[in-house]
Amino acid sequence: MTPESAYLIGLAQQITAAYVDIPTLEAVMITGSAAKGIADRYSDIDMTMYYRGEALPAEDVFDGLRAKFGDGERRWLIGDREEGSFAEAFGWRGIEIQIGHTLITSWEETIDFVLGGEDVATSAQKAMEGTLACKALYGERYIEAWQARIADFPDELGRAMVVHNLHFFAIWGLEPHFRTRDASIWYHQILVETAQKLIGILAGLNKLYFTTFQFKRQGRFIEEMVIKPDNFRERVAGLFELELGAALEEVEGLVAEVVALVEVHMPDVDTGAAKARLGWRQSGWEMGG
Repeated sequence: MTPESAYLIGLAQQITAAYVDIPTLEAVMITGSAAKGIADRYSDIDMTMYYRGEALPAEDVFDGLRAKFGDGERRWLIGDREEGSFAEAFGWRGIEIQIGHTLITSWEETIDFVLGGEDVATSAQKAMEGTLACKALYGERYIEAWQARIADFPDELGRAMVVHNLHFFAIWGLEPHFRTRDASIWYHQILVETAQKLIGILAGLNKLYFTTFQFKRQGRFIEEMVIKPDNFRERVAGLFELELGAALEEVEGLVAEVVALVEVHMPDVDTGAAKARLGWRQSGWEMGG
């Protein structure tokens, strides 16, 4: 664990000590880089607090608590307290403190939603991954129960993630197009989207929660994968440094290898559409008389 991680966890424990006076508070966790032990001097404190009942504490309760650790001013606010969940941020000791407040009923509905595979692109998958790696600061019995449930990654969710991402734009067939159209932004957009799809497919095969929302520490995430092409971490990162022709050749190769892994590990998934585009190249036309 980095010294910065230990420092941030210590501050989070002080924050928790103030919030536990809220009668309906049942659990508190710290997530993100501090919980994983890899924080640095640019890291935030990411916390989530869980409450019993049908309504979150009153606004003046949170106003008073924020004032204990900063100037009392929110830097930002996301979500809707009336729906049972919102997040806020404030500054303390030069660090941004990000705290999510959610009703236990709302959180457990979110777990049901994600594990049910109803929306495999939801950013809530980030909350699943964060919970598995979190450090419990209060209410360990709740957090351990949620971790056990989330760790039981459903086969159906993995399959749904694979199917959702198994659609590629055949960028490899458009080299002349990109060389003559001054389309560098579009080219890089497709390159990013293709890399995200490849990682999303492999996440499904490896039963790892994945979202493109604020996707960081990609090398660390890829290293958790058992099922992946050789040197996948380096090859994905290298896509954005290669010359156009070499990058397109590498993209096509990665797609072919990932599709082959799907056929081995999820043989019931139809890979026909993805395979059909491999080897395709756009042909120019000739002017006739």
